[in-house]
Amino acid sequence: MDLPVMPPVDPMLAKAVASIPVGQRYEPKWDGFRAILFRDGDEVEVGSRSTKPMQRYFPEVVEAALAHLPARCVVDGEIVVPGVAGGLDFEALQVRVHPAASRVQLLARQTPALLVVFDVLALGDDDLTGRPFAERRAILDDTIGFTGSVYLTPSTHDEALAGQWFAQFEGAGLDGVIAKRPGDHYQPGKRVMAKIKHERTADCVVAGYRPHVSGPDAVGSLLLGLWTDDGTLAAVGVAASFPMARRRELVTELAPYVSGLAGHPWGRDATGRTPREGETSRWNAGKDLSFVPLRPELVVEVAYDHLEGDRFRHTTQLRRWRPDRDPASCTYAQLEEPVRFALADVLAAR
Repeated sequence: MDLPVMPPVDPMLAKAVASIPVGQRYEPKWDGFRAILFRDGDEVEVGSRSTKPMQRYFPEVVEAALAHLPARCVVDGEIVVPGVAGGLDFEALQVRVHPAASRVQLLARQTPALLVVFDVLALGDDDLTGRPFAERRAILDDTIGFTGSVYLTPSTHDEALAGQWFAQFEGAGLDGVIAKRPGDHYQPGKRVMAKIKHERTADCVVAGYRPHVSGPDAVGSLLLGLWTDDGTLAAVGVAASFPMARRRELVTELAPYVSGLAGHPWGRDATGRTPREGETSRWNAGKDLSFVPLRPELVVEVAYDHLEGDRFRHTTQLRRWRPDRDPASCTYAQLEEPVRFALADVLAAR
C-alpha cells in the first residue's frame, strides 16, 4: 500500500457542547464503530478508533469499498449495522467482532454492515488533510459516488435543520449532531469538532454492585434496574464514574443493604434480562461479572443519553441519590421515548 496518507491514523475527534453552535456545518452523529478506510487498488485496510486494523471483521465493507470507492483514497466514516426495526442495531454490530473466521462470514451475511462516510483524507496522490473541511466535503460531494453499502452522511449549513435532525434522527438510533467548522483542516487525535448529544435523567433502583478490579473493598459499578409493567426488575445499565475514595465509601454505605440471591429480583429464579452470578464478559473471558446483590430499596437519579432496546446505550452518570423516591415508582413510564425514524430516511436526507 502506497498512499499519501498511510495507516495508522488517529481519527479526528469531537468535544461535547451543550447546544448546537452557530455558523458551522452539521451532520448526524452516527452510533457505530469509527473507521478510517484506506484503499490502494485491491488493498483495503480499515483502521479502528484505536487505529487497530479491523477489516477482517467486516468483509462486506471491504467488498463495498472495492466496488464503490475510488481506486486510491483514504476516507473517514462509521461502520453501522441496520436493525430489523428500521434503525441502527449496536448490539448486532458489537458481536461482529469475533475471533472465528467462519463466524465472521456468517454474521456478514446475517447482519451486513454499512459504511457511512463523512470525511476524505486523501484522493489519488493528493493529501487532503491540510485543506479546509468545506473543500474536503465538496470533494466528497462531487467526486465520490455513493451506492450500495457505502453512503455519504447528510450535511447542512442550516442550524434549524440540524435541530430537526437532533430531534428526529434519534428515533433511528443515532446519537445526536456533529458540528464542524468549515475552515478546519483534518487534525488526527485532536478534539476539533463539537458533538451535541441527548442527555436525560431517570430515577433507577440500585439492585446490586460489581466490585472494583482492585478488590472487594471498592465499588466498581452500581447496577441499575427499572420495573416493567409485569413486575420484573429489568437490568438497564450501570453507573461507574466515581473517585477511588468514593468507591471505598460506597462499600460501607451499601453494606446494610447487601442480600443473598434468594428472593432477590435477579436471583436464580429470575426471568428476563438480568445480571447473573458468575457471568463472564463476552469481550474478556477472564473477566468475572459476578455482582453483590442489594435489597432493591435505594434509588439514584442518573443522566443517560438514549436507550437501545430496553437498556441504556452508554454508561450513565450518577447525579444524586434520591431517598425521597419510592423504588416502586422507578418504571419505564418515566422515560422519554423518541419518535421512530427510519434509517433509510436519514441516509436520504442529504
